[in-house]
Formats: sequence, structure tokens, C-alpha cells
Amino acid sequence: MIVRHFLQWVRTAAAGDRAEATSALARAYLYSDLSHDDHVAAEGAMVMLLDDPSPLVRRALAEALAASAEAPPAIIHALASDQPDIAAIVLERSPLLIDADLVDLVGAGESPNQVAIARRTALPRSVAAAIAEVGSAEACLVLIENPAADIATLSINRVAERFGHLAAIREALFARADVAASTRQGLLVKLSETLGQFVLARQWLPEGRTQRVVQEACEKATIALAGVSERQEMRALVCHLRESGQLTAGLVLRALLSGNLPLFEAALAELSDLPLSRVSALVHDRRSTGIRALCEAAGLPPSAITAIRAALEAMHEVGFLGEFGGATRLKRRMIERVLTRCESETTSEIEPLLTLLHRFATEAAREEARLFCEDLVAA
Repeated sequence: MIVRHFLQWVRTAAAGDRAEATSALARAYLYSDLSHDDHVAAEGAMVMLLDDPSPLVRRALAEALAASAEAPPAIIHALASDQPDIAAIVLERSPLLIDADLVDLVGAGESPNQVAIARRTALPRSVAAAIAEVGSAEACLVLIENPAADIATLSINRVAERFGHLAAIREALFARADVAASTRQGLLVKLSETLGQFVLARQWLPEGRTQRVVQEACEKATIALAGVSERQEMRALVCHLRESGQLTAGLVLRALLSGNLPLFEAALAELSDLPLSRVSALVHDRRSTGIRALCEAAGLPPSAITAIRAALEAMHEVGFLGEFGGATRLKRRMIERVLTRCESETTSEIEPLLTLLHRFATEAAREEARLFCEDLVAA
């Protein structure tokens, strides 16, 4: 019997020779027309080789058996518990490992095993959820970059929540088309916070100014994100903004002055608890006197209401024709009209609003100049 000769030879052979012979034995088990007795003996020999002191032998066994559905399950499970570089081979490839096995291995908390599982083709949703919940940062990155993984929206959100502060995972999430606008906005916040902490650590700006710059950058990015998002995502986005304390009067005003009516209307609907259709009707009705009541129901301050009414009047009169940047950037002409209207107010409450509008006007002028110059160069 050939297996008997193999067992006698393997006791004294060098590790490299044993590894080559082990690979040949495993391939013979899978693909050769062995007799029943030889088949049983070959399986027994491979089980014995699991105790071989050389990792070269066990690795050769894993390489030969990992992708086959005909491999002995006991050997596959034993190899899955071997040292990381050997276990990774079967964890990534073996069809014999069921979802429950994989979830248990993810829960064991060993990052190399989690990474190998995250690389699996057609990774099921339950295993992806386990990696998102308890996997290491490296495993989550591999999961997000695996195009064959079935990942639920909740799992994507969990990865963003746990590791959104890491640049590599942020970039991988931004590259996915199935990441919700609310999740993308949360990643923008984490990026803004990271940049703010970097600036403070270098002492490039005072803390107060750094916080203001970070907030403005985050609001600007949020408007840009909303401008390229689907309309049906707006309600979920504003719910996220409200829950995270970002749905401020300044952001609502910025949305309107950027021409982003879907975000503006969704924000007022969220804050006022009115139906979106009712809010939209009030916003687009030129004769409506209900804008003030709507804004008051939304809890906006009187100064912001004055600016919003002026902006809506300007929108109804001239719209956004000739403005740069679509619905993602502030509109300079509209801001100038709102400024003119608000500067005629004499109340002391208007001063913070005027400061904000002047900053908006400066930002809009710089963006308009940049886009104009880019168009000239392109032409």
C-alpha cells in the first residue's frame, strides 16, 4: 500500500521533502481514483500530518485542501485553528466552513483570522455584520474593500462609527456607492475633527478660531454633500444632523443661500414637525405670509427669520440664474440682497447675523472667483 510506504518514509524525510510529499498526497486524495482502502488511509495520513512539527508541512496541506468541498472537514477545522498564516489559507477559501463557524472565529478576536475571513468570496451578511461589530480596523478595511461581500447598511454605519477617524477606512467608505448620505456626513465630521485636532496640536491657530473654521468647513462640506445626494435621502440626512446637534439656524440659512431647496425644506420639516409637502408649498408660495410662522415653529431665531424671508423674496424674483456651483455653494448675489435687507434692521439681535452673512459673502466671492478662473483656464 502506497500510503504505508509514505508513512514510513515521512518519519525521516527533511521538512521541505515532507511538505512536497504532503501536497502530492492531498492532491491524490482529492483528484486521483484511489481505492476505498487507499482513500481512507490517505485521510488518516493527513490527520497524522496535522501534528507535524514543521509549519511547511501543515501549510502544504492547507494549500492543497483549502478550496475543495471534498476535503475532510475535520482536517479543515483543525487547520483553521493552526498558526495565523496557515489558518488564513482555509479561512479565506474553504467552502466547508459554515456561517456559524466563521462568526465564532470572528468573535474570538484574532485580527489575522478576521482579515482572512473578510477576504472571502461571497461573504454572507451575517459574517460581515460580525466583522463590523467586533472586527479589528484592518479586518473592517478589508471587508469594506471586498466587492463580493454582502454588507448591510447597518454594518457600514457601524464600521463608520467605530473607525471613521482612520483615513484609510474613511477613503474606502467614501469610495462605495452604497453609503448613505447621513453616514457620509458623519465621516465628514470625523475628518473635520481630526484636522482641527491636528491644527491645535501644531498651534497654528487659536482654539476658538480653529473651532469656527472646522465648523464652517463641516457645514460647507455638508451642503456640498446634500447637493449631490438623492432627494429621498434628505430626510434621513436632516434627522442625523438634528440628532448630532448640527441642524443649526446657520446651516439652514446656508442651505437656502446655496440654492439647496431640498435640504432647506427637509430641515424646516424636521424642525417644525410639519409634512414636507406643506413646508414646500409655503416656501414656493410667493403670496404666502406663513413663512414667519413656519420658521417660528421650527425654533429659528428672529434674525434668521428676517434673512430667510429676504432670501426667499430674492429667489422668487430672480432665482439662481447666472450663479456658480449648482446647489453646493453659496450664491453671491442672493447673499448681497439679503445683506442689504438685513442692514436696514436696527435691532441689536441682527449684528451676529450680519457677521455671519459677511463671512458668507466673502466665501461666495472667493468661490466664484476660483470657478471663474478655472473656466477661463479650461477654455
